[in-house]
Amino acid sequence: MASQSSPPPFQTALLAGALAGTTVDLSLFPLDTLKTRLQSAQGFFASGGFRGIYRGVGSCVIGSAPGAAFFFVTYETTKGFLSTTGNSTTTTTTTTTTTHTGDTNKGQGKKGLSSPGVQHGIAASLGEIAACAVRVPTEVIKQRAQAGQHGGSSLSSLLHILHQRSTIGLTGVWRELYRGWGITVMREVPFTVLQFPLWESLKKWGRERRQRIGWGLFGDSATGKDDKDVSAPESALYGSLAGGFAAALTTPLDVLKTRIMLSERREGVVSLIQTIWRDGKTKTGSGIRPFFSGIGPRVMWISIGGAIFLGSYQSVVNAFEGTTRKKSSGGELSL
Repeated sequence: MASQSSPPPFQTALLAGALAGTTVDLSLFPLDTLKTRLQSAQGFFASGGFRGIYRGVGSCVIGSAPGAAFFFVTYETTKGFLSTTGNSTTTTTTTTTTTHTGDTNKGQGKKGLSSPGVQHGIAASLGEIAACAVRVPTEVIKQRAQAGQHGGSSLSSLLHILHQRSTIGLTGVWRELYRGWGITVMREVPFTVLQFPLWESLKKWGRERRQRIGWGLFGDSATGKDDKDVSAPESALYGSLAGGFAAALTTPLDVLKTRIMLSERREGVVSLIQTIWRDGKTKTGSGIRPFFSGIGPRVMWISIGGAIFLGSYQSVVNAFEGTTRKKSSGGELSL
């Protein structure tokens, strides 16, 4: 059906995710730096202000591609598995009831794993947990460099952690590299549970609209029921809307993650929340305001990033699928 799309092959998801992640992280790195400095406990200007906005870009270059690839491979694989399992469960549990008039009614509601929203939410959550294996150490090194710590260099930040092995041991170094793992997962899971089901729902609406009226949101035509997914620009628009919405709601969790990663000593989430609340009441008269520090750059960064990330991903997926169709039927290739 037009409202459904098959998950792309493993290699396609791997390459598309890697390219999309690298594209968005490098192109929007300055906004990410400004957001980090706004959220820093030292303050915006003490952390570097508008100077050196590409500090930490080295760790970003290394970590973006594998992190994004991990996410999309896990996301697409899980989504495909849950879709198959959910549809199978729905089919086997469909009840047929004969009424007193002789009519046959089929009760087939989309509940549990058969609901696309639930499938996309679970797939996105597992994808983020997988991506955090690469993303967390990358974020720790990157954000310390962005905030001007250890000379503002990714390499210096990494070496500072590694040189602590003599005092804290190998386990301690590992824990330092993965500092903030818990709060990062706590931030990413709600974010993706909001963003990806919304993105998928908007794409479903776009596919249905395209089949109904004959062309997509940006004028691309639908040639048949088995036509490809929405176009890359349309996916980019939906990704921007979904990303900005999710970013705004999860800003407090992002503030907590930044503070934990930048802290010189390990601090619990509860005590950190109390500290931020107290400081906010003292400095601004509002305990809640500091939890939304950097919301402007964050929403702007993720809205633009969502467009580039999910638009680039869709473009690569459509290109691969278009190439496959062109080889099999001689059809025209389009993104």
